[in-house]
Amino acid sequence: MNTVIAEEEKRELKDIVAFIRSELKPKGKLLTPFNLISAPIILLGVLLILYRLARGMGAVTNLSQEFPWGIWIGFDVMVGVAFAGGAYVLTFVVYILRSDKYHSIIRATVLNGLLAYVFYAGAIFLDLGRWWNITNPLWGNKFGVNSVLFLIAWHFLLYMLAEFVEFSPAIAEWLGLRKLRKILGSLTVGAVIVGIALSTLHQAGLGALFMMAKGKVHPLWYTEFIPVLFFVSSIFAGLSMVIFEGTISHRVFSDKISHEDHAAYDDMLIGLSQGCAVAMFVYFFAQFLILIHGWHWALLNTPMGYWYLTEMVGLVAIPCFMFFQGARYRNMLLIRTAAILAMIGIIVNRLNISIIAFKWWVPFSERYFPSWMEIVITLAIILTEIWVFRWIVNRMPVFGKPPAWAEETHQ
Repeated sequence: MNTVIAEEEKRELKDIVAFIRSELKPKGKLLTPFNLISAPIILLGVLLILYRLARGMGAVTNLSQEFPWGIWIGFDVMVGVAFAGGAYVLTFVVYILRSDKYHSIIRATVLNGLLAYVFYAGAIFLDLGRWWNITNPLWGNKFGVNSVLFLIAWHFLLYMLAEFVEFSPAIAEWLGLRKLRKILGSLTVGAVIVGIALSTLHQAGLGALFMMAKGKVHPLWYTEFIPVLFFVSSIFAGLSMVIFEGTISHRVFSDKISHEDHAAYDDMLIGLSQGCAVAMFVYFFAQFLILIHGWHWALLNTPMGYWYLTEMVGLVAIPCFMFFQGARYRNMLLIRTAAILAMIGIIVNRLNISIIAFKWWVPFSERYFPSWMEIVITLAIILTEIWVFRWIVNRMPVFGKPPAWAEETHQ
């Protein structure tokens, strides 16, 4: 009896291996404009990463002791993690508040968040001078367990594991593992609760990194409430990314999305835009209170003050109003435009705090500007994430319906 069971398990394993091999083959056209443009950038990026690991950061970056953080932290990590905020917001809405309205996009959102942490948060690895010490934060060796970075490192790792568990039912359905699918489905709500707790903390923790830089960050951007502002802004940043990514996905992967989900998508955009409008209003009001209590009015009539107003009015207040109007009049174009402006606002804000408004008094000629190699590596990371996202969506039930046998336990 045991021999028969063992033989059946071996056959199942062989079938799975053969299935995965067949799935590794390309689907669709290879010589598309996107592939032709992105493939050389990814290849060059990989070579530059290997060169950086072999020769050190000084060989590829323009970082220095005066400006130790560049776009790998300011953009890849600070912006990338904020854009991944849609995962914890929507999982809270779907699994905790039990709103089935957004259930059809939850897997794509979780997948996007998981890949963002794997690739963008993984950029921390490139920013370590001694990259071979990457494991130190896991046990605090020569790191300091009271460090904010120690907290963020653990949160990043645990949150990636939580998101993987949240998405794992789709992997089990893809492989046809029914028993495992049932087990993983039962773990989803628990993983969501843990993931939400971790995400809210490390979103704020990224802001807490700059609390020790008082005197180096311009007064218009520095405040003891930076962690709160980072958390609140991650809500509308993540939802704006869901709107942006969802709009593209509903066109690129339209054949995988059911007619019902297509028809309901506008209503989902209305709900997402309302969430963005509320979060952006809270963020703008908090910034206004901080400005008043900080007595920084005089700083507004300076070059940095004009730039601050551009960010707050042009990239927060205006898109907030656009979200509100778009939801009120069901104007999808207005909502999508507002989402793009909100995303640009997050990019500008994170770069302001970490690079532009950091040591703002330093002459222009002596300031940090990313090298072409830093930019190529960043582009390669972004494009690789898109390739992986596309590969998964084309094979796993991300937008489409799960198999019939998984319907009862569909998460």
